[in-house]
Amino acid sequence: MAGARPRTLPAAIVPVAVGSGVAGGYGQFVAWRAALALVVALALQVGVNYANDYSDGIRGTDEQRVGPVRLVGSGLATPRQVLAAALASFLVAGLAGLVLAAVVSWWLLLLGVAAVGAAWFYTGGSRPYGYRALGEVSVFAFFGVGAVAGTAYVQMDRLAWLAIAAAVPVGLLACALLVINNLRDIPTDEATGKRTLAVVLGDRRTRVLYAGCVWAPFAVAAAMAAVAPLTLITLAAVPLSVQPVRQVLRATTGPGLIAVLGQTGRLQLAFGLLLTVGLAVRP
Repeated sequence: MAGARPRTLPAAIVPVAVGSGVAGGYGQFVAWRAALALVVALALQVGVNYANDYSDGIRGTDEQRVGPVRLVGSGLATPRQVLAAALASFLVAGLAGLVLAAVVSWWLLLLGVAAVGAAWFYTGGSRPYGYRALGEVSVFAFFGVGAVAGTAYVQMDRLAWLAIAAAVPVGLLACALLVINNLRDIPTDEATGKRTLAVVLGDRRTRVLYAGCVWAPFAVAAAMAAVAPLTLITLAAVPLSVQPVRQVLRATTGPGLIAVLGQTGRLQLAFGLLLTVGLAVRP
């Protein structure tokens, strides 16, 4: 359970909820398809967590960490066990995705293959892109655009521009989770040669990036109010953003950033649920 990193699961739940909200706003919500999309997203999130644990663990980059426990790096599980857990998670995601592809469109298989590939090669393979400052790009693409637009598509059988717009704030908040993780790990990542975006930008600019990823979604949601007025209710989540941003900009380091990770997850969940309601209830 610890290796699955439950605090990261809002990154999987929120885009499916928001995509379903888009479909609901058009009167095309399909519960069983939304449920399968949620299974895909959750299984991929857990799978990438285990795959990251495995790949970083066998490279030795997790031997000294101040963040959530890593199974391989701490010796709590063998690499083989963690790899098996990752592959089992990807299998669950693949089976649920296969059902959706069979009833909606077979091109969804391409999206699924790309998502699993992105999950594995984030820290896996000979040249992991997560070590080359591309992690946030992938998170935005797959836990933002792909997950929100894909969830709406499997219910509506078409690609709605509102789903693309709604994916922007969702993707940014998902990136905020990764940014805070990488900010915390800058010292150890630098020592092990892991060049995350945080390592490339440096401590100060990474903190500014985090604040942008947290606050920009509110501006996007407000802009969407021109089409879906109730998206303005996302502003009710602004108070949840104040404390984590304040802590980050005040140069909180190490274990103090673990609390910020939890606060960011709660903000993401609250914002996502409010945005879902704002999109689903159309005047």
